[in-house]
Amino acid sequence: MPQTLALIHTSPTLTPIFGALCSQHLSGVNVFHMVDESLIKDTIRHGALRRVTIRRLLATLQSAQDAGADAVMVTCSSIGAGVRIGRQVMDIPVIRVDDAMAEEAVRRGSRIGVMATLRTTLEPTLALLHDKADAAGKKVELVSSLCDGAFEAVLAGDTATHDRILSKALLEEMKNVDVVVLAQASMARVVQAMGPGALPIPVLSSPELAVLRARDVLHACDVLLGKPVEVAV
Repeated sequence: MPQTLALIHTSPTLTPIFGALCSQHLSGVNVFHMVDESLIKDTIRHGALRRVTIRRLLATLQSAQDAGADAVMVTCSSIGAGVRIGRQVMDIPVIRVDDAMAEEAVRRGSRIGVMATLRTTLEPTLALLHDKADAAGKKVELVSSLCDGAFEAVLAGDTATHDRILSKALLEEMKNVDVVVLAQASMARVVQAMGPGALPIPVLSSPELAVLRARDVLHACDVLLGKPVEVAV
């Protein structure tokens, strides 16, 4: 039986991004997507992740497990705190989209730039980086940039304005850091559009690193169960 990975999104725009990465890196794995925009909309409206939203996320995680998922990834950084709780109560692995990115950032540098288009994403990402640095026994300095207007632009369908705001911030506000973290999965394509060599420092985004982490998690599940490994390596 092939393994199954469920992905929980708070924006339908992430489905093709993660779908393409799963096709590239998770050969032989069944993938299905679950989208609930209300999770992020509620968090933005109230300025924080509420308990009721966490409970609804947990219900979605349970639904993914009941549908046959061997592991589930939550692709929204703003609700990362809910993932931590999900890991404690679910019977299958729950993957936080920005875990692998944060660990890689801490490995690469001590002065880390963090960019986001939402404060509800920026603050959990800063907290995650501090947690990863503490776990690694490393002291880090975080330089944050909240790209005002970018999120509203992309909601309005104006991706050009969104990308222009992010590109400008990358070039002007992130000059003296060792590595830059893009706090939202939706920001990843901006760096790709800028082309190789456009930035003098490494810029990390979560989607591909998260899918590679999912591959490792599924591999570990196969080993534990004694099943033949079907995940591409």
